[in-house]
Amino acid sequence: EVFTVQLTLGDQHWEAEGTSIKKAQHAAAAKALEGTKFPKPTARPSRSEGKNPDSVTPTVELNALCMKLGKKPMYKPIDPYTGMRSTYNYTMRGGTYPPRYFYPFPVGPLLYQVELSIGGQQFHGKGRTRQAAKHDAAAKALKVLQNEPLPEKPEVNGKEPDDENLNKSEISQVFEIALKRNLPVNFEFFPLKQVTKESGPPHMKSFVTKVSVGEFMGEGEGKSKKISKKNAAIAVLEELKKLPPLPTVEKMKPRIKKKTKSIVKLQTSPEYGQGMNPISRLAQIQQAKKEKEPEYMLITERGLPRRREFVMQVKVGVHTAEGMGTNKKVAKRNAAENMLELLGFKVPQPQPPKPALKTEEKVRV
Repeated sequence: EVFTVQLTLGDQHWEAEGTSIKKAQHAAAAKALEGTKFPKPTARPSRSEGKNPDSVTPTVELNALCMKLGKKPMYKPIDPYTGMRSTYNYTMRGGTYPPRYFYPFPVGPLLYQVELSIGGQQFHGKGRTRQAAKHDAAAKALKVLQNEPLPEKPEVNGKEPDDENLNKSEISQVFEIALKRNLPVNFEFFPLKQVTKESGPPHMKSFVTKVSVGEFMGEGEGKSKKISKKNAAIAVLEELKKLPPLPTVEKMKPRIKKKTKSIVKLQTSPEYGQGMNPISRLAQIQQAKKEKEPEYMLITERGLPRRREFVMQVKVGVHTAEGMGTNKKVAKRNAAENMLELLGFKVPQPQPPKPALKTEEKVRV
């Protein structure tokens, strides 16, 4: 089915066909754009033009820089809302003028201002929104703080910290030092990190945690229990690192018992592992010889769907053997038995089944 659509624009007409009304409309509109004598509209720039979606805002950059410098940025609005006006008209005298009422709600300022405090420095930002004012203040702070050198790594006893401790948390280091020095640790307080004090408003609580390792005490404060625990561990870690180094004790090298030749001979003897699974037995024999493990490979699969017959091949060094079975597992086992027999190992013979007459006689009795 074909649809025909006629598009009229002023005194101009265009016709187009399509398998649907929508496609016919699009085709007619395309013809009109190409052949119209009217001026074409200018393309509007998209809203996202001029903005880099992957760019990082100044506040995010400042937060990352402050973490490296060990400082904390604090934003404070300095543009209070205009005060609430009274609804009563104080200029009224004896009912001469009717009472005038004013809009009771405060109106926000046209330009927001924010004060940013970092350490002992203050930066002011302005913007049409609160967030824009924060970005302005953060951009000004970045220009100043980017020139400051990063703090050097702390030295312990005149030496830089070991590379082993770089990936360890402060809490792990405290436990490690306490274990090496055999210091008593109060497990009721230290592992649980009992919170001793909570302060601040509900949305900005501050926690204080105490920790004790032997006779050493530490206390830390933070916005969360986790941060306060870490700060407490840092405080007690500074005291523990002041202790004199432990005397070096040479450790006795453990004696490595070598396997005697008798054990190897036992595993490689023809009688070894007769009651074992042939696949495991063959693998252990190769390990005892320190040679390559057996390699198994499916050669062929034949027979009807319900009467399949698999042929597996095993390779040990230059020797190869094959085994058949109703499934791959049985074929692999038979191949391992044939390989053991080929290598000169004794393979247990299957026991013959009991005669049916004797079993029937026993049942009758």
